[in-house]
Formats: sequence, C-alpha cells, structure tokens
Amino acid sequence: QVQLEESGGGSVQPGGSLRLSCAASGRALSSYHMGWFRQAPGKEREFVAGITRQSGTSCYADSVKGRFTISRDNAKNTVYLQMNSLKPEDTAVYYCAATSSYLAKCYADVTQYDYWGQGTQVTVSS
Repeated sequence: QVQLEESGGGSVQPGGSLRLSCAASGRALSSYHMGWFRQAPGKEREFVAGITRQSGTSCYADSVKGRFTISRDNAKNTVYLQMNSLKPEDTAVYYCAATSSYLAKCYADVTQYDYWGQGTQVTVSS
C-alpha cells in the first residue's frame, strides 16, 4: 500500500505559477499510474492530469491543457504538477492519486484510483 502526500500549494496572483509535488512512501511509485485531481468548494472532484508508470503517456483536462504539465521522477518517488498561467478558476484543493490498474493509459475517473493524498490548497486571486 502506498501513502501519498502533496505539497507546494499556496496563494498566487492570476498569471502566476506553482509547482505541486506528491511524495509517495510505503511502496515504489513506479508501481502505479498517477493522477492529479482538484475540488473547488461546492463542486465535484475533477480530473486534471494523468501519467503512466514510466511516463510514456500523459493526458490533461481540456481546461488545463497547454498550461499545466504533469511529470514524475520514480527514483525520487515523486510526481509533479507544474501549473503556469494560473486563473482564478483554478482555485481548488489539489489531490494526487495512484491507481494499480494494469493497462498503461489515461485514467480520468475518480473511481479508477485506489489511493489518495490529503490535498493541498491552491488559491488564485488578485
């Protein structure tokens, strides 16, 4: 079983950047396909980005495509989300998640993930 811990959230002005990190412990991160999700107040948790075990495939929600980049360093047991050109509508709690599903593909549904971190707050405001 893997434990996940997010960090790197904070407050930033529109147009700014943040890099989120998700550190894994308990089991090698390379065993899992990974994803980032977010949840704004009063809204359902939504998919942001995903990446396969060996970084062969990444995928993004249309709302963040071209602005966010997901990456991973299996040697450091860490997944990253680089967020550029941030908008107020990006404000949310951001979660990383791990799935032990077999196929190397994009997993964009919350029900497809087995393990979740506690989340980190991102606030974009002037």
